[in-house]
Amino acid sequence: MRRPANTDPVACGKDGDPEDPMSYLFENITEDQAQTYAVVLSAAGIEFDFIRGPRGWNLRVDSEDCERACKAIASYLSENEIHHHKETAPPEAHQKTVAGVWVALVLLVAHIIMTQAAGDRAFIVRYGASAEDILTGQYYRAVTALMLHADSVHLTGNMVGIALFGTAVCAVTGWGVGWLIILMSGAAGNLLNAVFYQTDHLSIGASTAVFGAVGFLAIAQFLKRYREPGRRIRAWIPLGGGLALLGILGAAPHADLAAHLFGFGSGIISGFFYCLLPKRPASAPYQIVCFLIAFGILMVSWWAGAGGR
Repeated sequence: MRRPANTDPVACGKDGDPEDPMSYLFENITEDQAQTYAVVLSAAGIEFDFIRGPRGWNLRVDSEDCERACKAIASYLSENEIHHHKETAPPEAHQKTVAGVWVALVLLVAHIIMTQAAGDRAFIVRYGASAEDILTGQYYRAVTALMLHADSVHLTGNMVGIALFGTAVCAVTGWGVGWLIILMSGAAGNLLNAVFYQTDHLSIGASTAVFGAVGFLAIAQFLKRYREPGRRIRAWIPLGGGLALLGILGAAPHADLAAHLFGFGSGIISGFFYCLLPKRPASAPYQIVCFLIAFGILMVSWWAGAGGR
């Protein structure tokens, strides 16, 4: 009775016709495996044939060449063990999440509350990312400014951006880790923007964090493709796409291009270091801890702003 083939050669055995000189070496293998083994046997000068079975391809060789064929394929698999493992390894786990939609709704609710409480302008003056105030120690503004928007058009654009790109980041990292990364990328972008302008500059909006998410995704795709042989040229496409998106959306009228650029760069840096870690998202307890850290940073920042004047 035949046994299913795997990545190791199986013992040769005839099946059916006793006059048939061919013996089965592999059974029920994939088309890719069949093509690979065909190349190996051809290089070794061993004749073979394939028979299409109901569950895959069956590889046969002459009975006299069975042992030599087994050694040739076993040697090939041994020499290419690391590369073979990479090709057959399961893809990176991705989380099913709509976390970006929830955060977009949080931005909407925050905007409504602020508008009704004191008007947009009062909150912008007190909590916006004023370069001069940040450099004098009011670092909380780098965080609180991410939740402020000038009008409904500004808000809607950032809601769409955070829903799309924030969800994509969380699908890679998990919801807790993802939002901590996005928040810190946005805050870092505002801090760097303050250092860049020094004074007489005020920045608001979640777009800095949105471009942090874009930068994270761009570098993650770049590193993933760059490690794959033959794809290093195409690996630059995600980074180029991210920069193109920055140029199209980040340079719109009244947009703070420098803040967007610093957010994008912060996302690239955070994504680079994240990709050095194990490739699967952190477990649920870590996700919760990271979410609580992000939530705590938000609460402490708003509390510092409320008591700062």
